[in-house]
Amino acid sequence: MDFNVKKLASGAGLFFTRAVQFTEEKLGQAEKTELDAHFENLMSRADCTKHWTEKIFRQTEVLLQPNPSARIEEFFYEKLDMKAPSRVTNGELLGQYMEDAAKEFGSETPYGNTLIKVGECERRLGAAEREFLQTSAISFLTPLRNFLEGDWRTISKERRLLENLRLDLDACKTRLKKAKLAEAKAAMAPDFQETRPRNYVLSASASALWTEEVEKAEHELRVAQTEFDRQAEVTRLLLEGISSTHVNHLRCLNEFVEAQAAYYKQCHFHMQELQKELGSLPTKLLPNAFALNSTHAMATPGPASEEVQAPATGTRKAKVLYDYDAADSSELSLLADELITVYTVPGMDSDWLIGERGNQKGKVPVTYLELLS
Repeated sequence: MDFNVKKLASGAGLFFTRAVQFTEEKLGQAEKTELDAHFENLMSRADCTKHWTEKIFRQTEVLLQPNPSARIEEFFYEKLDMKAPSRVTNGELLGQYMEDAAKEFGSETPYGNTLIKVGECERRLGAAEREFLQTSAISFLTPLRNFLEGDWRTISKERRLLENLRLDLDACKTRLKKAKLAEAKAAMAPDFQETRPRNYVLSASASALWTEEVEKAEHELRVAQTEFDRQAEVTRLLLEGISSTHVNHLRCLNEFVEAQAAYYKQCHFHMQELQKELGSLPTKLLPNAFALNSTHAMATPGPASEEVQAPATGTRKAKVLYDYDAADSSELSLLADELITVYTVPGMDSDWLIGERGNQKGKVPVTYLELLS
């Protein structure tokens, strides 16, 4: 018990000494040991690395899992060292709902059959998303987390220790400076005419005590300087390791990009296959958009349409919202933001209008237009 009390008292005294030194430095009443410019640059680079790594890590988590409740759940499972339960992706869930709806409506009906095809595609998209999430978590998120929770904590701990040793070193310098001033004052020769022998003896004794104090302070300063230099070298090596961290994060970033590119490539492939499947269905059962965008859509030339003349009245101006490529000679290709003249003819599908641009004329889809008054 006595040992613990002494240790506690010693620790409290050391903390008080550091606090005094820190306060005097802030007030400009004590000198501060400055680190060299290279060391300062290393610390600044490390702080910058930590700052942006943390931001990239957090935003990547949001990208991969937008649901904050799910992120919190995964965080607790990770801290409890337990495996998080498998979670169905939104695409897989949507695919399941579509397939269930198809069973209710009847898989032989046009709507039910299409729901099944789209549902299967959504399931494949969901599976691709799951694979992307798993790959990204392993190859990108985990290395970033390991740096923030491992390497950076070690660097921060050693930097705090270095700062404490610097305060101890500067406190020793201050103590030595004060001891030397006191020694010099005590060593001043007394005036024998005005000073009694007793005072002279006391002055000599004080001078000897301050000399001893100076020697003690010099010894403490040497010890503090040695410990500070050793800790500075350890911290410097850790800070220089940030370059290796950048190299590792660069490799992880490339792997993340590769995983993302593979994911979007799979999604594009699945959607193209779905469009082909939908385009192969009878066109009378599908909206015009499916039939026109599919390479398998049947062209329906309308000679009568080409001969239709614009009525004297009933024409309107329309602004094109999106680019549109004509599927056949009866249609008119469009460019976004251009203005054309449109009108309708008796018996024409309500989803289409006749469009004119100069000497060019043809059918245009209504959904691609903004009719102007």
